[in-house]
Amino acid sequence: MKKKLLSGLLCAAMVGTLFVGCGSSADTGATEDAGASTESTDTASTDAEATTDSAAGGATGTYALVPKSAGNPFNEKEADGFTEAIEAMGGTAVVQYPESATADAQITVIESLISQGVDSICVAANDENALQSVLEEAMDAGIKVCSVDSSVNKDSRAVHCNQAGVDEIGLALIDAVYDISGGEGQFAILSATSQATNQNAWIDSMKSYMESDSKYANLELVEVAYGDDESQKSTDQTQALLQKYPDLKVICSPTTVGIAAAAKVLQDQGSSVKLTGLGLPSEMAAYIGDGDDFSCPYMFLWNPIDLGALGAYTSVALVNGEITGAEGDTFTCELGDYTVVSAADGGTEIILGAPFKFDPSNIDEWKEVY
Repeated sequence: MKKKLLSGLLCAAMVGTLFVGCGSSADTGATEDAGASTESTDTASTDAEATTDSAAGGATGTYALVPKSAGNPFNEKEADGFTEAIEAMGGTAVVQYPESATADAQITVIESLISQGVDSICVAANDENALQSVLEEAMDAGIKVCSVDSSVNKDSRAVHCNQAGVDEIGLALIDAVYDISGGEGQFAILSATSQATNQNAWIDSMKSYMESDSKYANLELVEVAYGDDESQKSTDQTQALLQKYPDLKVICSPTTVGIAAAAKVLQDQGSSVKLTGLGLPSEMAAYIGDGDDFSCPYMFLWNPIDLGALGAYTSVALVNGEITGAEGDTFTCELGDYTVVSAADGGTEIILGAPFKFDPSNIDEWKEVY
């Protein structure tokens, strides 16, 4: 089945089954050196998801994406979506992975992109504030800057492309913990890096719901552990949580690398601890199910291909002058009609859609998609 159809099916499922649709504007392995790039021909599919009359009437020039890290399946699917959309609009896409999942490694990549004179930079930040100086340098050079997935601070971007509203994600996750735990007991969070803006925002939202709603009064968050989006470290952190907290009931991992690592540990050990969070269906299908034989009753995510594509359409709209990133700006692309809205940090954002639930009833279908 072609990617265009599969992506369309996922968007349709989101529209029909949960919250809002893909077009919502509601408030809701590393390269050998940091300068090494993956050109659009390396990652693009022949089945492009966009058409040349998409956002802002087509793309000319060079559009860069700086993911968090290489070797992360979510980041790689995001890069596929970005590349396919840019190519289909007639532009040149450059994906440059940092050597490691750190701000310093991303700074090196961005400096290289500035020297190359790209037209735009779309970045998934490893640190909200550390990239400000180099991104301001890029903007001073006339390069349009936006963030995707994990935002940079409001002074470092024109607009952020958000996969879903922070509070929608936070509520979905804490409600899943509540449901799976039976409404009481200890749970832990296995996050990515301690500086990851999206992870921290979701975790803060979960905590806020716990503090403001007595429904969650019998839940105890014992620890937020960090696996740095590395499989082995996430495995080690999961094992440490099991040893430290014998009464632990649930682990919530809002990161695709962490949830996959934790799922394997729990299932291999036959642990009674259950898991939820954000994961790729293709990686989690073997762990999602009912009963003691499965570590994860259900989880959530969105379509990373579409998220990358939204970053591409936004980049082109910025370069073509269709939007500036100001609240109220609108544009239309293959994914739908979008409106720039205010973000929690005082800047602005564009929201792809809402989190989608993957459970035993649909995981076999979606594991073939991504």
